[in-house]
Amino acid sequence: MRNPLAFLTLLCLGAAAACSGASAAVAIPNPVVDEARVTTKGERTAVFAGGCFWGIEAVFDHVKGVKSSVSGYSGGTQATAHYDIVSTGTTGHAESVQIVYDPSQVSYGQLLQIFFSVHDPTELNRQGPDDGTQYRTAIFYADEEQKRVAEAYIDQLNRAKVFKQRIVTQIVPLKAFYKAEDYHQDYLVHHPNQPYIVINDLPKVAYVRQQFQQLYK
Repeated sequence: MRNPLAFLTLLCLGAAAACSGASAAVAIPNPVVDEARVTTKGERTAVFAGGCFWGIEAVFDHVKGVKSSVSGYSGGTQATAHYDIVSTGTTGHAESVQIVYDPSQVSYGQLLQIFFSVHDPTELNRQGPDDGTQYRTAIFYADEEQKRVAEAYIDQLNRAKVFKQRIVTQIVPLKAFYKAEDYHQDYLVHHPNQPYIVINDLPKVAYVRQQFQQLYK
Protein backbone atom coordinates (compact mmCIF):
# COMPACT_ATOMS: atom_id res chain seq x y z
CA MET A 1 0.00 0.00 0.00
CA ARG A 2 2.68 2.52 1.00
CA ASN A 3 5.50 2.57 -1.53
CA PRO A 4 8.97 3.00 0.13
CA LEU A 5 10.49 4.24 -3.13
CA ALA A 6 7.82 6.89 -3.33
CA PHE A 7 8.80 8.04 0.16
CA LEU A 8 12.39 8.66 -0.95
CA THR A 9 11.31 10.47 -4.08
CA LEU A 10 8.91 12.70 -2.19
CA LEU A 11 11.49 13.50 0.44
CA CYS A 12 13.86 14.66 -2.27
CA LEU A 13 11.16 16.90 -3.70
CA GLY A 14 10.24 18.45 -0.38
CA ALA A 15 6.98 16.57 -0.22
CA ALA A 16 5.72 17.68 3.16
CA ALA A 17 3.86 20.58 1.57
CA ALA A 18 2.84 18.75 -1.58
CA CYS A 19 1.36 15.78 0.25
CA SER A 20 -1.07 17.95 2.15
CA GLY A 21 -2.84 18.39 -1.17
CA ALA A 22 -3.75 21.79 -2.51
CA SER A 23 -4.24 23.18 0.97
CA ALA A 24 -0.72 24.53 1.27
CA ALA A 25 -1.31 27.01 -1.55
CA VAL A 26 -5.08 27.29 -1.96
CA ALA A 27 -7.62 28.91 0.34
CA ILE A 28 -10.85 26.94 0.27
CA PRO A 29 -13.88 29.26 0.54
CA ASN A 30 -16.85 28.76 2.82
CA PRO A 31 -19.71 26.86 1.18
CA VAL A 32 -22.51 29.04 -0.14
CA VAL A 33 -25.00 26.17 0.13
CA ASP A 34 -25.14 24.15 3.34
CA GLU A 35 -27.45 21.88 5.28
CA ALA A 36 -30.10 23.49 7.47
CA ARG A 37 -28.53 24.57 10.75
CA VAL A 38 -29.98 23.25 13.97
CA THR A 39 -29.65 24.43 17.57
CA THR A 40 -30.35 21.17 19.36
CA LYS A 41 -27.69 18.53 19.78
CA GLY A 42 -27.88 15.47 17.57
CA GLU A 43 -25.92 13.03 15.44
CA ARG A 44 -25.46 12.85 11.70
CA THR A 45 -23.01 10.85 9.63
CA ALA A 46 -20.74 11.82 6.74
CA VAL A 47 -18.48 9.49 4.74
CA PHE A 48 -15.55 10.85 2.73
CA ALA A 49 -12.71 9.23 0.77
CA GLY A 50 -9.59 11.24 0.06
CA GLY A 51 -6.66 8.90 -0.27
CA CYS A 52 -5.20 6.97 2.65
CA PHE A 53 -7.72 6.94 5.46
CA TRP A 54 -5.08 7.47 8.18
CA GLY A 55 -4.70 11.17 7.53
CA ILE A 56 -8.37 11.92 6.82
CA GLU A 57 -9.38 10.20 10.05
CA ALA A 58 -6.73 12.13 12.01
CA VAL A 59 -7.92 15.45 10.60
CA PHE A 60 -11.53 14.96 11.60
CA ASP A 61 -10.55 13.70 15.03
CA HIS A 62 -9.48 17.32 15.62
CA VAL A 63 -12.69 19.01 14.44
CA LYS A 64 -15.08 20.44 17.01
CA GLY A 65 -18.46 18.78 16.87
CA VAL A 66 -17.08 15.52 15.50
CA LYS A 67 -17.94 12.72 17.91
CA SER A 68 -16.06 9.96 16.11
CA SER A 69 -13.93 9.44 13.05
CA VAL A 70 -13.46 5.85 11.86
CA SER A 71 -11.36 4.40 9.05
CA GLY A 72 -13.01 1.89 6.75
CA TYR A 73 -14.14 0.93 3.28
CA SER A 74 -17.03 2.07 1.07
CA GLY A 75 -18.04 1.28 -2.49
CA GLY A 76 -17.74 -2.50 -2.50
CA THR A 77 -19.21 -5.51 -0.77
CA GLN A 78 -18.77 -6.81 2.75
CA ALA A 79 -17.03 -9.93 1.46
CA THR A 80 -14.14 -7.90 0.04
CA ALA A 81 -13.94 -5.24 2.78
CA HIS A 82 -10.57 -6.45 3.98
CA TYR A 83 -7.35 -4.48 3.73
CA ASP A 84 -5.32 -7.01 1.77
CA ILE A 85 -8.09 -7.39 -0.81
CA VAL A 86 -8.99 -3.70 -1.02
CA SER A 87 -5.31 -2.92 -1.62
CA THR A 88 -5.47 -4.77 -4.94
CA GLY A 89 -7.68 -1.96 -6.27
CA THR A 90 -10.16 -4.44 -7.72
CA THR A 91 -12.95 -4.48 -5.11
CA GLY A 92 -14.66 -1.17 -5.86
CA HIS A 93 -13.92 0.01 -2.34
CA ALA A 94 -12.31 3.32 -1.47
CA GLU A 95 -10.42 3.85 1.75
CA SER A 96 -13.00 5.98 3.54
CA VAL A 97 -13.69 7.70 6.82
CA GLN A 98 -17.03 7.67 8.62
CA ILE A 99 -17.59 10.87 10.58
CA VAL A 100 -20.29 11.13 13.22
CA TYR A 101 -20.90 14.79 14.02
CA ASP A 102 -23.21 17.09 15.95
CA PRO A 103 -24.90 19.42 13.42
CA SER A 104 -25.47 22.02 16.14
CA GLN A 105 -21.68 22.47 16.39
CA VAL A 106 -20.41 21.85 12.86
CA SER A 107 -22.25 21.64 9.55
CA TYR A 108 -21.91 19.23 6.66
CA GLY A 109 -20.70 22.10 4.50
CA GLN A 110 -17.95 22.92 6.98
CA LEU A 111 -16.87 19.28 6.98
CA LEU A 112 -16.71 19.42 3.19
CA GLN A 113 -14.63 22.59 3.35
CA ILE A 114 -12.08 20.86 5.57
CA PHE A 115 -12.17 17.73 3.41
CA PHE A 116 -11.33 19.67 0.26
CA SER A 117 -8.59 21.53 2.13
CA VAL A 118 -6.58 18.45 3.10
CA HIS A 119 -6.51 16.42 -0.11
CA ASP A 120 -6.23 17.07 -3.84
CA PRO A 121 -9.68 16.52 -5.40
CA THR A 122 -8.26 16.88 -8.93
CA GLU A 123 -6.18 13.70 -8.77
CA LEU A 124 -7.87 10.68 -10.33
CA ASN A 125 -7.44 7.40 -8.45
CA ARG A 126 -4.44 8.54 -6.47
CA GLN A 127 -3.31 10.81 -3.65
CA GLY A 128 0.32 11.73 -3.07
CA PRO A 129 2.42 8.55 -3.19
CA ASP A 130 -0.60 6.22 -3.24
CA ASP A 131 -1.98 4.98 -6.55
CA GLY A 132 -5.11 2.97 -7.29
CA THR A 133 -8.90 3.23 -7.32
CA GLN A 134 -8.96 2.55 -3.58
CA TYR A 135 -7.38 6.00 -3.12
CA ARG A 136 -9.92 7.88 -5.20
CA THR A 137 -11.60 11.03 -3.97
CA ALA A 138 -15.28 10.49 -3.20
CA ILE A 139 -18.22 11.71 -1.18
CA PHE A 140 -20.65 9.00 -0.13
CA TYR A 141 -23.87 10.86 0.62
CA ALA A 142 -26.41 9.55 3.11
CA ASP A 143 -29.42 11.51 1.83
CA GLU A 144 -30.54 14.00 -0.78
CA GLU A 145 -29.57 16.98 1.35
CA GLN A 146 -25.96 15.82 1.55
CA LYS A 147 -25.99 15.21 -2.20
CA ARG A 148 -27.36 18.71 -2.84
CA VAL A 149 -24.77 20.38 -0.61
CA ALA A 150 -21.88 18.37 -2.06
CA GLU A 151 -22.87 19.04 -5.68
CA ALA A 152 -23.34 22.75 -4.99
CA TYR A 153 -19.98 23.03 -3.26
CA ILE A 154 -18.06 21.28 -6.02
CA ASP A 155 -19.78 23.52 -8.55
CA GLN A 156 -18.84 26.54 -6.44
CA LEU A 157 -15.18 25.49 -6.27
CA ASN A 158 -15.02 24.72 -9.99
CA ARG A 159 -16.64 28.02 -10.96
CA ALA A 160 -14.24 29.93 -8.76
CA LYS A 161 -11.32 27.93 -10.22
CA VAL A 162 -10.03 27.29 -6.73
CA PHE A 163 -7.96 24.43 -8.10
CA LYS A 164 -5.92 24.56 -11.29
CA GLN A 165 -7.80 21.57 -12.69
CA ARG A 166 -11.43 20.48 -12.39
CA ILE A 167 -12.47 18.44 -9.41
CA VAL A 168 -12.89 14.71 -10.06
CA THR A 169 -14.41 13.82 -6.69
CA GLN A 170 -17.20 11.28 -7.06
CA ILE A 171 -20.56 11.99 -5.44
CA VAL A 172 -22.23 8.63 -4.93
CA PRO A 173 -24.88 7.21 -2.58
CA LEU A 174 -23.66 5.52 0.57
CA LYS A 175 -24.66 1.89 0.35
CA ALA A 176 -22.55 0.64 3.23
CA PHE A 177 -19.54 1.48 5.33
CA TYR A 178 -17.32 -1.29 6.67
CA LYS A 179 -14.99 -0.51 9.54
CA ALA A 180 -11.34 -1.25 8.79
CA GLU A 181 -9.16 -3.52 10.87
CA ASP A 182 -8.36 -2.34 14.40
CA TYR A 183 -4.72 -1.58 13.61
CA HIS A 184 -5.82 1.11 11.15
CA GLN A 185 -7.84 3.01 13.75
CA ASP A 186 -6.12 6.07 15.28
CA TYR A 187 -3.06 5.14 13.24
CA LEU A 188 -1.49 8.60 13.47
CA VAL A 189 -1.88 8.62 17.25
CA HIS A 190 -0.10 5.29 17.58
CA HIS A 191 2.58 5.93 14.93
CA PRO A 192 3.35 9.67 14.94
CA ASN A 193 6.97 9.18 13.90
CA GLN A 194 6.41 6.83 10.97
CA PRO A 195 7.82 8.45 7.80
CA TYR A 196 4.55 8.14 5.89
CA ILE A 197 2.67 9.88 8.70
CA VAL A 198 5.30 12.60 9.10
CA ILE A 199 5.40 13.38 5.39
CA ASN A 200 1.77 12.98 4.38
CA ASP A 201 -0.53 13.29 7.37
CA LEU A 202 0.93 15.51 10.08
CA PRO A 203 0.93 18.47 7.63
CA LYS A 204 -2.82 17.96 7.14
CA VAL A 205 -3.52 18.20 10.85
CA ALA A 206 -1.20 21.20 11.18
CA TYR A 207 -2.99 22.95 8.34
CA VAL A 208 -6.39 22.48 9.95
CA ARG A 209 -5.03 23.79 13.25
CA GLN A 210 -3.73 26.89 11.48
CA GLN A 211 -6.54 27.61 9.03
CA PHE A 212 -9.61 26.45 10.96
CA GLN A 213 -8.82 27.66 14.46
CA GLN A 214 -12.50 28.13 15.33
CA LEU A 215 -13.20 24.49 14.50
CA TYR A 216 -9.99 22.89 15.76
CA LYS A 217 -9.97 20.86 18.96
